[in-house]
Amino acid sequence: MSNSLLFAFVVFAVVMFFTPGPNNIMLLSSGLTYGFRRTVPHIVGITVGFAFMVGAVGVGLGAVFIAYPVLQTILKYGGVAYLVYLAAVIAMAEPPSADSDDKSGRGPMTFWGAAMFQWINAKGWVMVIGTITAYAAIAAFPWNIAIQVGLSLILGTGSCIAWALFGTALRPVLTSPRVIRAFNVVMAMLLLASLYPVFMDA
Repeated sequence: MSNSLLFAFVVFAVVMFFTPGPNNIMLLSSGLTYGFRRTVPHIVGITVGFAFMVGAVGVGLGAVFIAYPVLQTILKYGGVAYLVYLAAVIAMAEPPSADSDDKSGRGPMTFWGAAMFQWINAKGWVMVIGTITAYAAIAAFPWNIAIQVGLSLILGTGSCIAWALFGTALRPVLTSPRVIRAFNVVMAMLLLASLYPVFMDA
């Protein structure tokens, strides 16, 4: 195992996981709007979904996208459309009241929703491609993929928890529904801004 390459991969992963992106922005907004406990399925969905994506691409699914580039294009623009929809949902989100908590049709993202979202997340694809290609030599196959998946689970969990807790910590501060609506609108705009690399790559 190359220790220097492993260290470089950990640095890369920490930077990519903890810096703002679609997942972290949505977790921040969800923590503020719904609280940490209700955001847990979203957290688990992201961490498990992304780690599975790293493993699947690492063992050969990436070859499918090379053979059929149209699939990657479909995922890219499908992801753009879904992110625009999520931005609209976040912009309109309000803290559920005590009497409407269980009756509201809108709520935090589910485990499966968050896991499937990773496949259309532009930043997620940048991370996966960088992980699989640049750091494949950290160990012999398939141990390199196992290490990458394990570290993705650990660092992804830490990042998701941190961003969700950050949003939850804002709940006592941002108590006015108007302020929360303004905050969520800003988060929605940042989510839309995260689409910039997609259009630059078009």
